[in-house]
Amino acid sequence: MELFIYLFAALFSVLNPIGTVPIFVGLTQHDSQKERSRISLWTAINVFIILLVSYFIGQYVLTFFGISIDALRIAGGIVIVNSGFSLLSGKFNKKRGINKKIENEAQHRNDIALTPLAIPMLAGPGSMSLLIAFYQEHHEINEIIISSLAILAIAVAIFAILKSAHYLARILGASGIVAISRIVGFIVISIGIQYIVSAIVNIIKGNF
Repeated sequence: MELFIYLFAALFSVLNPIGTVPIFVGLTQHDSQKERSRISLWTAINVFIILLVSYFIGQYVLTFFGISIDALRIAGGIVIVNSGFSLLSGKFNKKRGINKKIENEAQHRNDIALTPLAIPMLAGPGSMSLLIAFYQEHHEINEIIISSLAILAIAVAIFAILKSAHYLARILGASGIVAISRIVGFIVISIGIQYIVSAIVNIIKGNF
């Protein structure tokens, strides 16, 4: 249960589905409730598949390119810390790879569930590197099952939040969403720094 809660909390902080609510509302403001539910469902499915692929196959990509796990932790930690600072400064949306041009194009496409919602707004480099590093430390059968369930739980949470996005936007308001995003931002920074520190400690231990 501790492993499940840790991975769920870490992924929730990095993906920050709450911070995606305003953009989802903007992109789906002219859609019907049925269409919003469909987009929410497929966004969650896409994120689930992307995270699972990162978790199970990411290590082989690292091996192919000759990248060490500690190098990945440092790179991932920097990305995660950067996302956290963006959340705290209120400029998170601009850092997720979606600009006004992409937003306008997305509004005229039939389906936005894969891009820009699943990639890069939710499943980005931070979550992918987090899962790859997590697999290196937790690859027993029972740990893999628990981790997969945590990823599934994240996907379900994303579906629930996006499905309720228009309602949440009315209840929380812009200031409420910003407040939540900044609290999450602090947690994200802490996770990123922990990754960097762990990698540096391992490198020092390995050389001395």
